[in-house]
Amino acid sequence: MEKNKNIWIGIAVVILVSTNLRAPITAVSPILDEMKSVLKIDNFQASLLTSIPLFVFAFCSILVSKATAKINIRHGLIYSLIILTIGIYVRIYGNISMLYIGSLLIGLGICIGNVLTPAYIKNTFPTKIGIMTGIFSVSMSLIAALASGLSISIGNWTNLGWKGSLGVWIVAAIAALIIVCIDSLKNKSVTQQKTVQSEDVKFNIFKSKQAWNISIFMGLQSLIYYCLVALLPTLLIDFGMTKTNAGWVFSVLQLAMLPAMLVSPVLASRMKNPKIMIYITSALYFIGIITLLIFKAKFSYLSAILIGIAGGFAFSLSILFFSLRTKTMVGTIKISGMAQSVGYLIAAFGPPIFGKLYDIDSTWSYSLYFLMFCMMILTFFGIKASQPKFVEED
Repeated sequence: MEKNKNIWIGIAVVILVSTNLRAPITAVSPILDEMKSVLKIDNFQASLLTSIPLFVFAFCSILVSKATAKINIRHGLIYSLIILTIGIYVRIYGNISMLYIGSLLIGLGICIGNVLTPAYIKNTFPTKIGIMTGIFSVSMSLIAALASGLSISIGNWTNLGWKGSLGVWIVAAIAALIIVCIDSLKNKSVTQQKTVQSEDVKFNIFKSKQAWNISIFMGLQSLIYYCLVALLPTLLIDFGMTKTNAGWVFSVLQLAMLPAMLVSPVLASRMKNPKIMIYITSALYFIGIITLLIFKAKFSYLSAILIGIAGGFAFSLSILFFSLRTKTMVGTIKISGMAQSVGYLIAAFGPPIFGKLYDIDSTWSYSLYFLMFCMMILTFFGIKASQPKFVEED
């Protein structure tokens, strides 16, 4: 009975922590106009509110992995949530300096959570890594989408405007903090024993070929996603769609990702070499992008579904590789840090290139060719990452 109770607490930890790893960022975009008006900031200053956490992910993930490799995983998650809670509070303090300091703290808190949650899953659910990775991915993406869609409404409901829209996420952070503290107290001796055992493993993650395969795969799937996040609605409007319909197409893409995120890691974790999942991902990406290229907006909803499923597969597989291709907790933490540092750095170049190619060719053809090129490289490194080789040995 006690064992089952601990399992449910562990599941709650994964769900509640994951709900905090994107929502505080995605809630910002819909209310930027209001924030610019109230705080008298320009577009560049406003854009930093989203960019700062992403830069923190890119430049701090590997540092976080080194710093947290020798500590209790649950304690690391507690630190993550405390920093996140402080960051959310500081961000809505009311002046521009606090806005940026809060965004920086939010980025750091989420960065620690990003790195440690896959290790927590591997540590707590060693025989259920696939399904728990799926639950983690779906919870994170679903709440992130809801945060974006409900951000304005939350501000209205609370009568606090943009402060209410952003401040409400402190409730989710505190809820996650409470459940992680409970989990830590109930599993204190077990957690410490496993963490100490894994500390004896020492290797240079940057010398591992498999680690680079996983990191580049992670980066390219993020690049494709953020290109579409940034410019798909604009592309569809240029193809003749209304703003409303273009928004719905993007919503369909995000919704199509959710079941794929849940199913793909479960299937892949049962395969010795899940390269068939990589081929399916690439085929769906290819058909979806080609459909946009040839038929423009005519079959845009079909394109969105295909690309969304592919994106859900790619994201969950990249997270799953952190656990499947490591033998130890230290290995999982290190590859999680490296892949997210390298990955977000690669992804950061995607939207500017995608947009610049539109400046060269206003039909969006070059931009879509660029995504197809990235998809081919993604396939190559995905097949490599699928091979049953561990980062500690390769």
